[in-house]
Amino acid sequence: MSGVRFPFEPFRIKMVEPIGLTTREEREALLQEAGYNPFLIPAEKITIDLLTDSGTGAMSQAQWSAMLSGDESYAGARSYYHLRDVVQRVTGMPYFVPAHQGRAAENVFFAALDVGPGMFVPANQHFDTTRANVEVRGAQALDMVVSEGMEPHNLAPFKGNIDLDRLARFIDEMGAEHIPAVIITITNNSGGGQPVSLENIRRTKDLLAPHGIPLVLDAARFAENSYFIKMREPAAAEMSVAEIARATFDLADAFLMSAKKDAIVNIGGLIGVRDGTLFQKISTELILREGFITYGGLAGRDLEALAVGLEEGLDEHYLAYRVGQTAALAGRLQEAGLPLVEPPGGHAVFIDAKEMLPHIPQRQFPAHSFVVEMYRVGGVRAVEIGSVMFGGVDPVTGAERFPELELVRLALPRRVYTSSHLEYVADVCAEIYRRRETLRGLKIVYQAPTLRHFTARFSPL
Repeated sequence: MSGVRFPFEPFRIKMVEPIGLTTREEREALLQEAGYNPFLIPAEKITIDLLTDSGTGAMSQAQWSAMLSGDESYAGARSYYHLRDVVQRVTGMPYFVPAHQGRAAENVFFAALDVGPGMFVPANQHFDTTRANVEVRGAQALDMVVSEGMEPHNLAPFKGNIDLDRLARFIDEMGAEHIPAVIITITNNSGGGQPVSLENIRRTKDLLAPHGIPLVLDAARFAENSYFIKMREPAAAEMSVAEIARATFDLADAFLMSAKKDAIVNIGGLIGVRDGTLFQKISTELILREGFITYGGLAGRDLEALAVGLEEGLDEHYLAYRVGQTAALAGRLQEAGLPLVEPPGGHAVFIDAKEMLPHIPQRQFPAHSFVVEMYRVGGVRAVEIGSVMFGGVDPVTGAERFPELELVRLALPRRVYTSSHLEYVADVCAEIYRRRETLRGLKIVYQAPTLRHFTARFSPL
């Protein structure tokens, strides 16, 4: 890959799925039908799908085998107890419930925590559904990532860290009674998949504990974050990734997890807590919204696959390949001249659309313009992490808001695409970059009141 090397895949291909191939004329028609929103294009019309790494990974033979032993009992299924043992081994959290996915876990957790008007939930950076589940309850979701996290070309090793000085000032100013929790997202998806150091998590815990404020991990990519800690944090260099993951969870009062990421399953989520009283409230909410506490909206076979995937995702040979594959794609794009968030994250490559397309103002969605062109040129589906996802009307001030970062995310499904697939993606991006001045912005012609990026429709300008 033009001199950029990464560890080979620590697995063999056992089953294949055909890829949809379309003409440019077909893709143009599909874009128009979808309102220029790739979320609304049928998956069978996608050539390479980098929309998300959530639930799109390839499960292993061990996971498929485990599914056959799924216990579909409504209450107290054997599969629940198997998952319980794995969750406690990996995280050490004494109480947990499954949920059908991460946003469901967020919904249940914030309801049980009684998050509401007049409250603030700081984080390093909230991702889309976490922010929405806070704001829909009338609270404010605040981002407090370190300044390096807003500098795409800064090579700091832990750009996902939370700004502890800013957080301390905020607690003193607003009062701990107005802060039901502080969230640390590992890795920081909104800021380029950047990791958070173990030291930063430890210092955050030390800051919050005297105030009685719970530290909550958004742990969807806990394994990738643990691998980065091993590679970049000298104090953890001799620890295994599993030991680092356990040390990370040991510092938290609770965690939320979309298991569709580092647990490598197609559906599933988890909530883990230490407080027994909070667990009872979570259980009540879960039964109301998801299902009984031993299945949480999942089939027994899903619980079995999740139990296997939680530990497979911590395999260090797999993680070396996973992070190396992402870095190799980033290197190929940089060779073509595209500006990226550096260093590369674990689950995705992030292109800096603000730098790449300065002629398109944020109100005309430059990152989304590039995403649309990727599908038009090569049938590649990606997503913008910018003014469509995080822009709009501020729920507090009513003013139009734009995020500081305007990114295109190329999210790599786990154990799915080979280096030649990613070489094709790089060629598509390079072709668009060479004529980037010809790209034009878009305007929104329909948007939902929340999480608008999933269903918004656009018109070219």
